[in-house]
Amino acid sequence: MAIIVNGVEITDAMVQAELENHADTPSPRDAAIQQLVLHQLLLQKAQESGFDTANEGQAIGALLDKELQFVPADEATCIAYYEANQQQFKQGDSAKASHILFPLGSGDELSATLARAKAEGVLAEVQTNPSRFADLAREHSTCPSGKQGGDLGQFGRGQMVPEFEQAVFGTDAGQITPNLVETQFGYHIIQVNQRSEGGQIAFEDIKDRLGQYLNEMAGRQAMHDYLTKLVSAAKIEGYTMPGLN
Repeated sequence: MAIIVNGVEITDAMVQAELENHADTPSPRDAAIQQLVLHQLLLQKAQESGFDTANEGQAIGALLDKELQFVPADEATCIAYYEANQQQFKQGDSAKASHILFPLGSGDELSATLARAKAEGVLAEVQTNPSRFADLAREHSTCPSGKQGGDLGQFGRGQMVPEFEQAVFGTDAGQITPNLVETQFGYHIIQVNQRSEGGQIAFEDIKDRLGQYLNEMAGRQAMHDYLTKLVSAAKIEGYTMPGLN
């Protein structure tokens, strides 16, 4: 059965052309049809409102700029949301660290002994002269981070293997672990660059992002309400819009 939207047909060819834009959805055909129906309703509304629809995308954009209006979140709104949703604004312990990684050896006792001896030698060198850490990482580390002087960036608890995490969060910022740290990946020399304790994120630190989030949510809600109104007022034959019609 043909799909008709206020007297305008959505053809099978149109649906087929739209399908490729929804290949990763659970039901690509439904997603394609729904997109085409909404596009047609918005285009019809733009025509009705007097917009030039020679460029359909521009016309629909101008329509939505006119129709979708909401009050931007002010500081009082942000504070109220922050205070009512305290659990959303907590963060765990985090750290920034660099490391130099050495392989465990080839499996036999001799190679394992030689691998550890090499790592111990570099550990002694870097403890004597910490400023050479990045250079030694570039020279010796088998981790891709070696190209960046061993820099692993910032990470939180649970993101690294347990032995590595224990060493990092048991070492003060600015220090190098006193011993090699052995993990499934090899021997690590770790330099802890920064440590941050977890806890409640202050409102001042989050208010700009929170305002942006609340405005985005308000915009999405305004769009949903507007589309629901268009669908409810439309005559759509051959397809039922889920949850709307």
